[in-house]
Amino acid sequence: MTTAYINRIATAVPEHDVHHAFVRFARTLLDDRRRKLFDRMADRSQIAHRWSSLTPAAEPEGASVDADGFFTRGRFPTTADRMRHYEAVAPSLAARAVDGLGLGADARRVTHVIVTTCTGFSAPGLDLELVERCGLAPTVERTVVGFMGCYAALNALKLARHIVRSEPKSRVLVVSLELCTLHLQETDDLEQVLSFLVFGDGCAAALVTAEPQGLALDRFHAVLVPETGGLITWHIRELGFDMFLSGQVPGAIAHGLKLTQDDILAGMKPEAIDLWAVHPGGRSVLDSVETALALGPKALATSRDILMRYGNMSSATIMFVLREMIAGSKPGSQGCAMAFGPGLTAETMLFRSAG
Repeated sequence: MTTAYINRIATAVPEHDVHHAFVRFARTLLDDRRRKLFDRMADRSQIAHRWSSLTPAAEPEGASVDADGFFTRGRFPTTADRMRHYEAVAPSLAARAVDGLGLGADARRVTHVIVTTCTGFSAPGLDLELVERCGLAPTVERTVVGFMGCYAALNALKLARHIVRSEPKSRVLVVSLELCTLHLQETDDLEQVLSFLVFGDGCAAALVTAEPQGLALDRFHAVLVPETGGLITWHIRELGFDMFLSGQVPGAIAHGLKLTQDDILAGMKPEAIDLWAVHPGGRSVLDSVETALALGPKALATSRDILMRYGNMSSATIMFVLREMIAGSKPGSQGCAMAFGPGLTAETMLFRSAG
C-alpha cells in the first residue's frame, strides 16, 4: 500500500500582535473580583503573542479595542460585517502560506486542494481563490472541510492520505486558515472572556504526496468522549460566531486519553514516541495531555513554544507544530499528533520522520 507523506509545511500570520491589547481590553469588561481571576489566568496562560488582521488600538481601554473601530463598545460588528472582513483578508493570507511552499511551476501539478476553516465562509471561497492566486490548474479537485474546529487539519490530512493511497501520483495541497480574532464578543462572562484569551489568526499550507520525504502518515484514530457534547460549542449568531469553551475540557481530554491510550498508540507505550505534536488549545490542555499520558517535562516543548508565539489558531495550529517536527526531527523518529474540538473529539495521527 502506498504511503502518504507531508513533504513540507509553510505558515503565515497577519502582521499585528494583539495579545497584550486584548488583555488590557478584557480587564475593562469585568468587575473587580472577576478581573483579579482573569489577571491570574492571563499570567498563567503561557501566551506572549497572538496575531490578528485587525490593528490593535493604542489605548484599548477606550472606545474600541482596534484602531479602525471594528470592535467599538456598544456596537460590535454583525456577522455580515465580520464575513466581509474575512472575504477581504483571508485569500491573501492563504496565498502567502502557499507561496511559502515554493511550488513554482509545480503548482500546476497539484491535483487536489483541501481547505479547512471554521471562522469564515463565502462562495466562491478560498479553494477557488487559491486556484487563481497560486497558479493551480483549473482542473484541480477541491474539497472544503468546514466548521470542524481545532481538529479539522488532521481530518484534512486523513483525507489527503486516502487520496494518495488510492491515486499514488496525486499531489494534495492542504490549507488551514483561521481568523479567530474576528469573533471577539463584548461580554462580562468570565469563562467566555478567558476563551478569547487564547485565540489568534494564522494559516498553514502543506503538500502531501507519495514522495518519501518529510513525515510519513501511518495511522489515524478518532476518539469521541461520551457525554461531553456541550463542552465545546461554536454557533453562528447575529453578532458573529459564538464560542463556548468549558473549563471542564482539560479534564475531559485527560479522561478520554486514559481510556483510549492503547488504541491511539496502536499498542505502543508513550515512551516509544519520540515526537509529540499536540494541539496547543491552551496551557491547561497541554498540561492535561502531559498528565494523562505520563509524559516527561520536555515532551510537549514544541507545542508549548507554538502556544507562546501564536496562541491557538484553531485548525491551523497543529500544522505549525508539525512544521517544527519536519524541520528538527531525525529520520525514523516515531511521532504522535493529536488535536481536540467539538464532540468532544480527539483526532489523532501516528507518523514517522522520513528525514
